[in-house]
Amino acid sequence: MDIAAITSAWVAGWTVSRGTSAAVVEPWGYRIDTGTPKEAFRHVVTYPDAVSVGKLCGGIDTPNAWLKVMAGPAEVAEWITEGWTIPDDPGFMMTKRLDPAARPAPPEGYARTTEVTDGVIRVRILAADGTLAASGQIAPTGETAVADQIITSEAHRRRGLGANVMRTLEAAAAQAGAVTGVLSATTDGLALYDSLDWRYHHPLTGVVRTG
Repeated sequence: MDIAAITSAWVAGWTVSRGTSAAVVEPWGYRIDTGTPKEAFRHVVTYPDAVSVGKLCGGIDTPNAWLKVMAGPAEVAEWITEGWTIPDDPGFMMTKRLDPAARPAPPEGYARTTEVTDGVIRVRILAADGTLAASGQIAPTGETAVADQIITSEAHRRRGLGANVMRTLEAAAAQAGAVTGVLSATTDGLALYDSLDWRYHHPLTGVVRTG
């Protein structure tokens, strides 16, 4: 997949996963009206450069507006204008061919649930006392599916729960008809996805309007 296909797939799946309105196609990429206190809206910039990013920054004065730029933070830092900042860790766009037969058994000592709501597959792993140990979700949109919000509680890390959640999600999405998985990894999650044979393609940098 090239950068345009990955970006399009990620935007489509992310909007389903987060329950937002569908993205609006713009000349520079996509606009998503998220409408939350922490994120008024986001612009996803597919082919960024100094001119396109600078023009977007200069035309937006809404607090907590975000740009998600398909470029590294060092480049983006040179393009943004006054009032914008890069608060996030670097992002890493990744893909994987999904295997419908890869679903593992629930981890020993834990219970796992899988449910589908509004087109989003959600997996939860519960500890013996019923507390949430790990969770994640994936949104199939045709041949691609976007994995999102993969979380393992600090008290339950290094026990393979994140990998179990991911493999369960991957298999469920494949069984739903998706062929390729897409995700945006954080620095913390990169090692997990790499160990599960996800392939890194290009960086993603978040930029927020703060002033």
